[in-house]
Amino acid sequence: MNLRGIANSLTSTINPNVTGVFQVNTGFTTLPGGKRVPSFNSVDVTVQLQELSSTDLRQVDSVNIQGILRSAYLNGNFNGVNRPEQKGGDILMIGTEKWLVVKVPELWPDWCRVIINLQRSS
Repeated sequence: MNLRGIANSLTSTINPNVTGVFQVNTGFTTLPGGKRVPSFNSVDVTVQLQELSSTDLRQVDSVNIQGILRSAYLNGNFNGVNRPEQKGGDILMIGTEKWLVVKVPELWPDWCRVIINLQRSS
């Protein structure tokens, strides 16, 4: 049963989904001059953006994350920082806005909820 799909059919009538591109960090590429730049695999996603709950706000406040924060509900599994698997630094692009995944409070087999922090907006 796709529980997120059921919930999303209701929430998207009030708060429409947006499309974006999830950039999954795949490590670094070394340029000829020796400079290392991050490399990414891009995945097209449909996102349900919501404000943070009071519990989420307390959690990010306790680790001193500041700025414009949102919850993003996505199909698939994406990561914030996962040191044992050497993953992290994933980026969600929505239009011209660049959001960094800073926390994954919910991770299920077919969907996840990530907390994202606005990095850049044009």
